[in-house]
Amino acid sequence: MSSETENNSQCKQEVLNATQKPCQHLDQKQFPILDRIDNLILSIGNIVCWTNALLILMIITQVVLRYGFSNGLIFFEELQWHFYAIGIMMGISYAQVNDSHIRVDILHSLLAEKTKNIIEVFGILVFILPFVWVVFYHSLDFVYDSWRTSEQSDAPNGLSFRWAIKSVIPISFALFGLASISRLIRYSNYIINPKKEL
Repeated sequence: MSSETENNSQCKQEVLNATQKPCQHLDQKQFPILDRIDNLILSIGNIVCWTNALLILMIITQVVLRYGFSNGLIFFEELQWHFYAIGIMMGISYAQVNDSHIRVDILHSLLAEKTKNIIEVFGILVFILPFVWVVFYHSLDFVYDSWRTSEQSDAPNGLSFRWAIKSVIPISFALFGLASISRLIRYSNYIINPKKEL
């Protein structure tokens, strides 16, 4: 009986190890500041994810109004765009913290752990961080002009706060930058100290 229980627990552990994400070997205890940043981003992501439910509700409402009552509302249509934008833009940093962004898994799974981490560091330094900086920096003037002019929709009966949705751009990319720096430090630490958990 005890050997059967032991075998079951061993099987469970193997399943857990097999389903473990690449970043789960990153040590969460070594960097308390990074942990706080990651937890903040995850908390924001958990709240923002509810915009997807609102988006579905808006789409259903708009479809019913348009095809059931021949009276679609511009307000609802633009609100759909806003909810979609918030979900996608804020979800980028959430995906980075969870390491759930898309990669070529067929090739990635064949590589050694250290090689994977070197590729991650290279990608963050060469592609992600420069891109984040360019978008963040150039979005500031874009958002400022929108706030200064109290930009609103050109459509009649459209939303009157276009400036608010544009403000999501620098906020979301600032969070994405922080999430990427957190990953960069953790991956770099693992490359330097491979015996430690990432």
